[in-house]
Amino acid sequence: MVQLVTEGVNIMVETFYQPAQSNPLNSEYLFAYRITIENLTIYPVRLISRHWHILDSNGTHREVEGDGVVGEQPVIAPGDSYQYTSGANLHSEIGKMYGSYFMENLFNKKKLTVTIPEFQLIAPAKLN
Repeated sequence: MVQLVTEGVNIMVETFYQPAQSNPLNSEYLFAYRITIENLTIYPVRLISRHWHILDSNGTHREVEGDGVVGEQPVIAPGDSYQYTSGANLHSEIGKMYGSYFMENLFNKKKLTVTIPEFQLIAPAKLN
């Protein structure tokens, strides 16, 4: 697990290779990731949007942007957390992801940029 605190928001990431949804013969590798967003501030925050960088070890670099996460723009109260699971497909056995969440302090309407720490996506066969 990797984690990072930015602007008083703690981002924790766990990754899971999905062998049943992968097809190595066709260079298709699916990974799931679980993200926990913990609000360590004294004010509620709303997750407005996300911006991801997805890199394959074959040199492919994709960027993904969009509103919220998994169809939601959650409000996270002080001391609370929000967790979701999503996935990424790669065309090689090794890759990485990192990015940003754009949030709003609901107390003073200040915009926050929260860093999503870089995390590795590695098929277990590559770890041997």
